[in-house]
Amino acid sequence: MSKDWPLYEVFIRTKNGLDHRHVGSLHAADETMAIENARDVYTRRMEGISIWVVESKYITASDPYSQDSFFNPAEDKIYRHPTFYELPDEVKHM
Repeated sequence: MSKDWPLYEVFIRTKNGLDHRHVGSLHAADETMAIENARDVYTRRMEGISIWVVESKYITASDPYSQDSFFNPAEDKIYRHPTFYELPDEVKHM
């Protein structure tokens, strides 16, 4: 294996699942090899029905160390909370 091979993130959709879940990472020469290696490594018990591979350099994520400042601004948007709205008397159950 070449050290120059890119790192791929692997996402698998299981037979019982509706979404793809991150299961791990692997190095591969290209996308085709990444899919095949992901199949061999992460679906040995035939639990997967779909595989996604994404080269790691194309994933952008929020900084976990900035979670307070990144997610806290939502707290000052009261319109996102159901208590912000007044329901008319005609609406009995919501």
